[in-house]
Amino acid sequence: MPQVRKSNQPDNEAREIIFQNEERDKRAAELVIANKELIFQNEEKGKRAAELNIANIELAFQNEEKDKRAAELVIANKELIFQNEEKGKRAAELNIANIELAFQNEEKDKRAAELVIANIELVFQNEEKGKRAAELIIANKELAFQNEEKEKRAAELIIANKELLAFTYVSSHDLQEPLRKIQTFAMLILENENQNLSVSGKHNFSRIQSAARRMQQLIGDLLAFSRISTTEHVFEKIDLNSIIDDVKMELKEVIEERHATIEVAEICQAKIIVFQFRQLLFNLVSNALKFSRPDLPPHVVIKGNIVMGNTLNNEKLIAEKEYCHISVRDNGIGFETQFSKRIFELFQKLHSNEAYSGTGIGLAIVKKIVENHNGIIEASSELMNGAKFDIYLPIT
Repeated sequence: MPQVRKSNQPDNEAREIIFQNEERDKRAAELVIANKELIFQNEEKGKRAAELNIANIELAFQNEEKDKRAAELVIANKELIFQNEEKGKRAAELNIANIELAFQNEEKDKRAAELVIANIELVFQNEEKGKRAAELIIANKELAFQNEEKEKRAAELIIANKELLAFTYVSSHDLQEPLRKIQTFAMLILENENQNLSVSGKHNFSRIQSAARRMQQLIGDLLAFSRISTTEHVFEKIDLNSIIDDVKMELKEVIEERHATIEVAEICQAKIIVFQFRQLLFNLVSNALKFSRPDLPPHVVIKGNIVMGNTLNNEKLIAEKEYCHISVRDNGIGFETQFSKRIFELFQKLHSNEAYSGTGIGLAIVKKIVENHNGIIEASSELMNGAKFDIYLPIT
């Protein structure tokens, strides 16, 4: 019989058991640790569960809040839709307003351009005003100087008027008396001593008488001129036809002698100083008769009408004022146009004493009378083609 070897299986099993036990102990130890870990994790899970519970409560609260917000958002959306509709309306209105605003802006641009032009014009006008102001300052200084000169002239005129009054008195009395004596004694000598005088002596006495007559006429004209300057001015509204009739009556002999025609066309009423205006018309008509042409009977035309200043080409007349326009025209010898202003100067004579007698004061008296009426007089003529005198008296 074969020899049976002694088996070591029990030892292996024991070792296996020990190993397993050790492994079990390790697993048990691991399980203890795992259990502790599990207990810890369960505790953590409990904490997490508690936290989740709290979180769920919070989430539930937040959900409620979200529901409220959602409800509020629904209301807000409805409000927003309404507001959007209103905004649409406002947008349409704004669009119209913008169109209107654009139009207004265009108008403003035009106005702005016009304002620029206006400002340029204003600057120019201000510059012109500055120049005018400077000119006015100079003019005012000149005017002040002229006023001072006028005051001096006025003072001189007062003195001159006093001297003129004194001269008038002397002319009326002291000059005329010896002149009358000269005329009387010359006439007596010619009458009583005529046979004792030579032809030359008679001629010289005739010249004395002629000179005395001219002197008497000169004194008379000077007295008339001084009365016009010094007498009181009393204005009356009167029909000028009556004054013309008086003048024609006063000059009747000369008119008949020279076969003259005095034609009176339509005449206007005027407010005048009667005795002065009679003198004016007398001087103009007598001048027309005196300076008539030898080959034509004198023909004098007097006419008048109411005119507005702006219808006449005369810068001396006020445009919006009414004037009584009186014209006296004749067909006499006339005068050269260059003398149309000079003819009114005192002692101005355009013709010699031999041909035409006179003192050269008549038309100066006429001009002074017109000035006393705040009017103007102008003369126009051509040599050997008559003369015309235009008088403009303001109607007040």
